[in-house]
Amino acid sequence: MGGAHGSATLLGPGDDAALVASPDGRTLVSIDTQVQDQDFRIQWANGYRTTGFDVGWKAAAQNLSDINAMGGKATSLVVSLTLPPETTVSWVEDLADGLTAGITELGAADCSVAGGDLGRGTEISVTVAVLGTLDGGRAVLRSGAGAGEVLALAGTVGRAAAGLALLESRTPVHSLDPAQRALVDTQCRPLPPLSAGPLAREAGATAMMDISDGLVRDAGRLAAASGVVLDLDPLKLKPHAEGLSPASDVLASDPMEWVLGGGEDHGLLATFPAGIQLPAGFTAIGSVQAPGTDTGPGVTIAGRVAGATGWDHFAD
Repeated sequence: MGGAHGSATLLGPGDDAALVASPDGRTLVSIDTQVQDQDFRIQWANGYRTTGFDVGWKAAAQNLSDINAMGGKATSLVVSLTLPPETTVSWVEDLADGLTAGITELGAADCSVAGGDLGRGTEISVTVAVLGTLDGGRAVLRSGAGAGEVLALAGTVGRAAAGLALLESRTPVHSLDPAQRALVDTQCRPLPPLSAGPLAREAGATAMMDISDGLVRDAGRLAAASGVVLDLDPLKLKPHAEGLSPASDVLASDPMEWVLGGGEDHGLLATFPAGIQLPAGFTAIGSVQAPGTDTGPGVTIAGRVAGATGWDHFAD
């Protein structure tokens, strides 16, 4: 699994532990898990069957995105698989192919699979831990945003949520047009903008995070960490909503709800000092403001407090 090793992996699969270089003297570390029927379904309501390739790609994407959100580059990852005994060998091989393809095609050129573990359980569970480097630079935290700065987005929002809605609808997968299928693909195989994180760090981003649980929910986390209010501009988010019409038209849904509350596109939310040129891939979507005397940090939309929205891992 993983193909050729990246330069940071000095010793890969085959021994009890991998040996990974850390020339920076510091290592970024993140971990994420996908669990069957919690994070994906083998068979969706519309008939789509999740492939091992889908799960492998998504495992790569969501973990690489976390390193990206710190302004770093992924160097290696390890994988732990828990599988029911009826899982076919071909499905597992497909997962390995998806993981490798995700690393390669998303642009994580310096990353490779350094090892992993395999166990038996009652449902499929895929856990990936990823290591990364800052190449001697600073880490971009959630806590550095200041009033008067620009709030910007790299990547997309709402597309994965629209794809999820199609998967959970009764619109048969075989009847989806290319635009609708592209939304499903964003849910199953996200496309985080991996070049954007290091570019944002180099351009002077003051705070940054990966959008995995929804724009409003994750913006609220950044706002709380920085002690500020993030005010979203609905006019600047409107193009993202308009791009979801292939799903919203057939499902009679409000696409802005997907934009504000949908996660798993794995775009980047970042703040920058006013007046600087935003790095390639970023567009302004709002501003950073000081909290009022009677309100704390939070998220507003055109000055009005945003309602709670987004993915909660422990909600019923």
